[in-house]
Amino acid sequence: MAELRRRIAILGGGPAGLFMFKRLIESGRDDLEISIFERKSQLGSGMPYSKEGANEEHITNVSDNEIPALVSSIEEWVNNAPSEILETYNITPENFNEFKVLPRLFFGQYLSAQFELLLNNAKRTGIRTHLHLNSNVVDIIDHPELNEVWVDVAELGISAFDRVIICTGHNWPRFNEGKIEGYFDSPYPPSKLELKLNHPIAIKGSSLTAIDAIRTLARHNGEFVKEKNGEISYCRSENSPKFKLAMHSLDGLLPGIRFHLEDTHLSNDSLLTPEEIMKYKEDNDGFISLDFVFEKNFKEIFLKKDPDFYDKIKKMNIEEFVGSMMDLRERLDPFTLFRAEYAEAEKSIKRRESVYWKEMLAELSFAMNYPAKYLSAEDMLRLVKVLMPLIAIVIAFVPQNSAREMLALCDAGVLELIPVDKDSEVIPDKKGGISYKYKDESGEFRSTYYKTFINCIGQPRLSYEQFPFKSLIRSKTISPAHIRFRSPTEGQAAFDKGNKEVEADGNGNYYLKVPGITINDNFQVADQYSAYNKRLYIMAVPYIGGYNPDYSGLDFCEEASQRIIHSIF
Repeated sequence: MAELRRRIAILGGGPAGLFMFKRLIESGRDDLEISIFERKSQLGSGMPYSKEGANEEHITNVSDNEIPALVSSIEEWVNNAPSEILETYNITPENFNEFKVLPRLFFGQYLSAQFELLLNNAKRTGIRTHLHLNSNVVDIIDHPELNEVWVDVAELGISAFDRVIICTGHNWPRFNEGKIEGYFDSPYPPSKLELKLNHPIAIKGSSLTAIDAIRTLARHNGEFVKEKNGEISYCRSENSPKFKLAMHSLDGLLPGIRFHLEDTHLSNDSLLTPEEIMKYKEDNDGFISLDFVFEKNFKEIFLKKDPDFYDKIKKMNIEEFVGSMMDLRERLDPFTLFRAEYAEAEKSIKRRESVYWKEMLAELSFAMNYPAKYLSAEDMLRLVKVLMPLIAIVIAFVPQNSAREMLALCDAGVLELIPVDKDSEVIPDKKGGISYKYKDESGEFRSTYYKTFINCIGQPRLSYEQFPFKSLIRSKTISPAHIRFRSPTEGQAAFDKGNKEVEADGNGNYYLKVPGITINDNFQVADQYSAYNKRLYIMAVPYIGGYNPDYSGLDFCEEASQRIIHSIF
């Protein structure tokens, strides 16, 4: 009799696929047949840690001690890594430090090596693995009548599986790039920004994505010089005397700088338990209150950890807390604050002492992923409008080296920060370039032409309509993510105002449409009737942003893969 094996497909061989494969290998099962489909020729690195997302100047914002466990630590791998890799990045076992950030391409090599170790482990444990590199998945077709999912791969055709996990990673859609000269929809791959530009460049956003673009452009239009006192300065090249970077940031804010973390791995272990959440939902018509999460997952933690800080915030609601934290940022010159935060972060790292409230804000953001889908629409709007902007700034964790370069560019008069309002617009010019239209801090309308524009707002949260595997849309296997208004009156008011994201169901209920597709707590996709699909899972962050608002890199991969493996088995 033929041996029956559970056929599992992992679509994408980047970090998400790596952690998913690790969970399957560690499951203790020997009746698995795993197929991995990766669009590129390298496993593990995904977009951020390959040439698609990094050049040699780009560095991680995490260090070895902050990375969830794989097969070996980076420190262990460095002792056996190929000498050509170590020489390229000037890393040796002697100068390696588990607390220092690393070149992203080097980190990608490490992740790739971890995948190879897992493939060897799979072979030893009797798990059959089929690896398909340079393989582009073009569609997924669910067949409930066969209890199978078909995966359509360009040039390979269709294969059937019992379970499919979508781990396809980042995606930056192109709208104007290639059509409008000088217009870039994202800074990736960064090789396209290796340009000599003797004019001002408009950058939209001030996130880590913007810093990636700035580091590449700066190197191709001048150089950083290390002074005798250890400081760095910047000098434009002779061919780029008019080179300038105009970073347009909402309300003129710069991201926070990396500091020492007391708890190096984000997790839900010390936060609300599933049982607490279930009990709260039962008592509150299926909803979880944003105020409840803020109280339990943030404020109350300071009772033991930082009583003085707790005394300051114990009577504040979310709006008051965010207002107090943003007040200083909005009053001070952004680069003055950036320098002060750099000094604070340096002290934190040298003393190995956390800036505790910032660390807990990162924990809160990560912990929001589980209850977010149970918020009311009213609370989701508050989360997106009030809390997430503060979180996005504070927990960006800009590496120290990147911060030093930003300050050097500012001192050289090359980098400026332009505050813009939420209604600012970027208008493409058919002849090339764009006009940036916004209202300045005094309320005056401004319009400035730039020959070159780079959109650096980070990974966009993509809509249901942008989901790439169209058969799942046509068959209604997946559904648009939406969240119910707790108050029908507030829902109707938003609907009557013409808010296109608000829908009515005909039974007096109103829903807020949020980005991406519907998923449950185990990352299974759901149809329009909220029936969850036991065959299909998704870890592709761009398409689940409505129900999964925080994306904390490898910590997310570790947490999501654990939930998926528990569900599968």
